[in-house]
Amino acid sequence: MDNLNPLIEWTAAALIVIGAFFLLVGAIGMIRLPDFYMRLHAPTKASTLGVGGVLLASLLLGWSQGRFGVAELLITLFVFVTAPVSANLLAQAALHLRLPSRAKEPAGMVPERAERPD
Repeated sequence: MDNLNPLIEWTAAALIVIGAFFLLVGAIGMIRLPDFYMRLHAPTKASTLGVGGVLLASLLLGWSQGRFGVAELLITLFVFVTAPVSANLLAQAALHLRLPSRAKEPAGMVPERAERPD
């Protein structure tokens, strides 16, 4: 393995640490948050940032060694497209099944089960 520029090595290491931090926050949020909707929010946002940081580090190291990083770009595109879509589908399924939420309803919101005048 060729010797890399120390600036590139430190930047890649910082990106990996930042990505690992966001992945850890997402994992903790998934464990600690009280209901399905909040648990769904934590890992989708945090994992996108975490995987993005790790892939940027891989892209940077590959670029410094003369590779174009097509695989890293495709993985990034796949993660950034599929994470929000899958989270949306899971949330819609939970709403359809009427899973309870512990979040407070905003003021002025009419509950679905209340009788509405026609």
